[in-house]
Order: sequence, then structure tokens, then C-alpha cells
Amino acid sequence: MWYEILPGLTVMYVCLTIPGLSTILIHRYTNGNKEKRIARNNYQWHLMERDRRVSGTNRYYDSRGLENID
Repeated sequence: MWYEILPGLTVMYVCLTIPGLSTILIHRYTNGNKEKRIARNNYQWHLMERDRRVSGTNRYYDSRGLENID
């Protein structure tokens, strides 16, 4: 019957979600528990460069706040 396809669909679902979830977890681990930012246009790139400059550690994902702005 129709329910015989459920095990196959479950295996396909798990195999297709593992790469996406593992990528998110790897990015969080390598970027200080924050998700990776993507610069799709010049404005977003300039914001990331500003965050890198303001952080004081030369990493855009390591934000320190207003105390580092001179």
C-alpha cells in the first residue's frame, strides 16, 4: 500500500538534510557560535568590513560593541 514508501522517504529526507545541518553547525563552531554572514552586494560587504574594523580583533563575527569605536 501507500505506507510502504515511508521508510524510503525517511531515508531520503535524512540523507538530504545532513549536509545542510552539518554546514550550519560547522560554521557556528568556526565563527564563534555565530552563523556565517554572506555579502551579496557592495553595501553588505562594506558593513562586514566596518564590523571587522570596529571589532578590534580583525574578525567581523567577533563584535565588541561601542566601546571599541574611537
